[in-house]
Amino acid sequence: MFAAFSALSVRGRGATRLGAATLVSGLAAAGALAGAGPAAAQEAAQGRAGATATIGGLKTYGTAVLHGEDGDRQLPAGLFEMSVEGGGTLQTYCVDLHNPTQKDARYHETPWSGTSLGANRDAGRIRWILQHSYPQVNDLAALAEKAGVRGALTEQDAAAGTQVAVWRYSDDADVEALDPQAEQLADYLEKSARDLPEPQASLTLEPPAVSGRPGERLGPVTVRTNARGVTVSPPADAATSGVRIVDATGRTVTSAENGSRVFFEVPQDAAAGTAELTVQASTTVPVGRAFAAEGRSQTQILAGSSESTVSAAAGAAWAAKGAIPALSAAKNCPGGGVDITATNAGDQPFTFELAGTGHTVAAGGSRTVTLPLREDQAYDFTIRGAGGFEQRFTGMLDCRTRAAEGGAAPQTLGEPSPATVPGNAPSTNLAATGSSEATPLIAGTAIALVVLGGAALLVARRRQTPPRH
Repeated sequence: MFAAFSALSVRGRGATRLGAATLVSGLAAAGALAGAGPAAAQEAAQGRAGATATIGGLKTYGTAVLHGEDGDRQLPAGLFEMSVEGGGTLQTYCVDLHNPTQKDARYHETPWSGTSLGANRDAGRIRWILQHSYPQVNDLAALAEKAGVRGALTEQDAAAGTQVAVWRYSDDADVEALDPQAEQLADYLEKSARDLPEPQASLTLEPPAVSGRPGERLGPVTVRTNARGVTVSPPADAATSGVRIVDATGRTVTSAENGSRVFFEVPQDAAAGTAELTVQASTTVPVGRAFAAEGRSQTQILAGSSESTVSAAAGAAWAAKGAIPALSAAKNCPGGGVDITATNAGDQPFTFELAGTGHTVAAGGSRTVTLPLREDQAYDFTIRGAGGFEQRFTGMLDCRTRAAEGGAAPQTLGEPSPATVPGNAPSTNLAATGSSEATPLIAGTAIALVVLGGAALLVARRRQTPPRH
């Protein structure tokens, strides 16, 4: 039998990058059912977990002054507001000073490792700032007193001062608040910040993909959440495929809680195929969670959350014999690429070739391969298999702040508006194929490469800050 991971292609996005990299929240994944069979369409089974929201604009803000080699520049600084899909509102600050904000851009909750925060030694200090300032602290008189602010502190001052303090750690920016009270708050927050760990996801499933043989319970898949409980939805075609979501005893599961372990129970006579389960809950998203856009828009970090809808999905694949792989993928910004994790629940090795390099996963084994990508490189690959399995992963490796790269002029907008993006350059194909003695699994990979452009204007002068650990 033959399996291929082929037609790796790259193309230039042609967009001038004028600022810090926008960071996609993990992987955008979309599945489609190809042909007849029991396979279920796998929509967002990999890399999507937590809240999905659309950015509106700056709601509470003041003015900051960015100092650079090309002179001083005033820009708005403060809280953005996002509308959560399914219900809820988020308040966020920017951790991507130089990049434009796209109006109505779609954002996803993502681990720090999928953003510039993953390689930022001061990411934990940013979380401390968020927990000890506005809007988490909404008693502005008490906040002003603690920060030693002389005079009244307005909401606009508090938002601007907090954003300025965040930028000093997220973008290493030489930036000040224009208002004296906001600047006093920013200085207090910067000097007082301490390292805190990354907050846990509001909702995720671990692992996002499992595999096995018909007649078995495939899993376990473990629920991780800060919600009191989650609802569990079975595969869309459960009535016809007979696939059930069960616990370790075989009892059908319709609800779960943090730490619950669930399984796909596949009928003994099921043909090779796939299925997906989804979970959903209502909860407040933890302060400090990163939010990255699907496209080129400022990366955000959560400062406040109403009760919001969160969801996650996991997929399963099965076959009677041969290699039975399950694949998942996640951005790895510190590693400079996308991690593709393959597990093989079959009785034969699974062999595939990725970007010209062959890889083998032994029967019963697991392996993670990092696909190296260049900064600002978009990727789009589809994984196909027996029984109509088809799953697509898209995203963009957009991990660095412009300050870290040697930067360009900031493009933070007071009210987000679409940025002009030139057309794509012609594609370049990089063929890669592979084979296995068992179940056909992977075919069709297309990767879009973003080409950087524009003048580099280094923001070099950095304000004096306390020692960082």
